[in-house]
Amino acid sequence: MTSGSLFGEPAVPSTPRASPTAPLADRMRPADFDELVGQDELLGRGRPLRHAIECDTLQSLILWGPPGTGKTTLARLIAAVTASRFVAFSAVLSGIKDIRAVMAEAEGARHRGEQRTILFVDEIHRFNKAQQDAFLPRVEAGDIVLIGATTENPSFEVNAALLSRSQVYVLRALTAPDISTILNRALTDTTRGLGRHAVEVEPDTIAAIARHANGDARTALNLLELGVAAAVARAAEAGAAEPACLDLALAADAMQRRALVYDKDGEEHYNLISALHKSMRNSDPDAAVYWLARMVEAGEDPLYIARRLVRFASEDIGNADPQALALTVAAKDAVHFMGMPEANTALAQATVYLASAPKSNAVYTAYAQAAADAHREVADPVPLHLRNAPTRLMKQLDYGKGYQYAHDEPDAVAAMDCLPPSLQGRQYYVPTARGFEKELGRRLAAWRDLKTRRRAETKEPTD
Repeated sequence: MTSGSLFGEPAVPSTPRASPTAPLADRMRPADFDELVGQDELLGRGRPLRHAIECDTLQSLILWGPPGTGKTTLARLIAAVTASRFVAFSAVLSGIKDIRAVMAEAEGARHRGEQRTILFVDEIHRFNKAQQDAFLPRVEAGDIVLIGATTENPSFEVNAALLSRSQVYVLRALTAPDISTILNRALTDTTRGLGRHAVEVEPDTIAAIARHANGDARTALNLLELGVAAAVARAAEAGAAEPACLDLALAADAMQRRALVYDKDGEEHYNLISALHKSMRNSDPDAAVYWLARMVEAGEDPLYIARRLVRFASEDIGNADPQALALTVAAKDAVHFMGMPEANTALAQATVYLASAPKSNAVYTAYAQAAADAHREVADPVPLHLRNAPTRLMKQLDYGKGYQYAHDEPDAVAAMDCLPPSLQGRQYYVPTARGFEKELGRRLAAWRDLKTRRRAETKEPTD
């Protein structure tokens, strides 16, 4: 490896230029740090990652971020800046045999005093544990610098041993202004970009493509390339002397319907359901219905959403509005009965209702505390007075003795205790003062007072 090759050089070495026939996104790939757009927190001048790259002190790393944020570009820039041998792997196409061959070659190159190898593994989360483990010996020996790229949370998708030997850097989705800058650069670049076509593009069109790309520079450039090609073809058909123009209508034909970024088994799945749940809990129907739409439009299983709504109705609303549970079960039935997309409004109705309902976690808390006691405390036998006595022997053993039939009592409330002796006096369910639970709290307090008075009147022991 050429260590410290940057020092004293007037410019940063650039990455190889893509073929003129390559897609626009490949041709416009940044050739040096000055061409990078976005990721200033990581790669701005003086930032630790850029400093480590330029000083050639970089260790293995994992680049985590959405598609089109520059993970592959950054890996190629690192190889160019450090004058390293660059080997790219795709987790989709490569197997353990390929990995071992590259590892052996990298080890030999290092022992011969040649360039160090930067091994770039795209979609590293698709490699299984055995494949990931194959990198470890060469990473530890310093034969390779591993750069893994992933759209999934490395905490879940990269094995612990490899993760502990790598620094994780998070690349953020590009903003719409970032995307607009990239698109305008492609339109004016006559060497790599579309400048030679001299196509006029309306500012609103650039903004629309930038929004539609959803932070993905590759998607934006692909759409621009399609739109410019369509504009050139339309101008040629018209035979007009005026330059070709890419307007909003023509761009809309290229964009069609955006495929939302989503992975039913990945982190985004859990992030979105968390956002939905917490928005409903915070009584924000607008945010809740937005997160619902994000999930539904991305193709989430509607029954999964319905199950989460049913859970929410009991966990976060409970008896503050008992109708919430009935409504969510009805929404689940609507999904079964109608299917999608017709049932999307049933899910939306339930979501808005839950977000707008009074909130209480008293039922959730009551069960959690009771379950904890069931596991922690001695499992007392059921008190005799609460047991049925269907046989003579059971009656002789005092099963059912002392039971008070509530309907025979004033207000249908008997004075007897129903908890086992070791837990008497516990109050698991504590209603809030919100919604219907306010009435339940008043009712239960009155019944507790009534039981206390009757026990005092009859001097009935409470144990």
